[in-house]
Amino acid sequence: MTGDAGQHKNFNEVLREHAGLLSRIAASYEADLALRDDLLQDMALALWRALPGWRGEAPLRAFVARVAHNRGATHVVGQMRRPTGSALNDDWVEPRHGPEGHAELEERRVRLQDAVRRLPLSLRQAVTLALEGFSHAEIADALGITTNSVGVRLNRAKSALKTALGEQA
Repeated sequence: MTGDAGQHKNFNEVLREHAGLLSRIAASYEADLALRDDLLQDMALALWRALPGWRGEAPLRAFVARVAHNRGATHVVGQMRRPTGSALNDDWVEPRHGPEGHAELEERRVRLQDAVRRLPLSLRQAVTLALEGFSHAEIADALGITTNSVGVRLNRAKSALKTALGEQA
């Protein structure tokens, strides 16, 4: 069963390499930590199933993002909207800031993440990938749309985020 072992090794490498991306995409779809963990596991399973179908036409990073976003969209459709919490997340703490700085950074991150979660799905997908540093072309490839559509979605998302975040935009 050498082929299966190679496939699992490749999957494990891909998962390790893109764990942060997957985690942030999951966070853009789910506020509840327990449900986010479930979503992240669903994304990993979807990636494991989809990985053998990747033929290299698109960059692997875009492929991973597309699989994760598709699973996130399915998750949103299947979940009732719940109020978001504001618990502190130690993963985002930066050592160079004092306690007040940590609290301020966390509050800003939570506000942005909540505002992104409230965006319509098509805008949320584009802005999440843009925040991950994807180019317009990479976003287009990951979402299966044109680069012009990416620009339109990002402009609409930017406008909506400015309105949602008010003076702190």
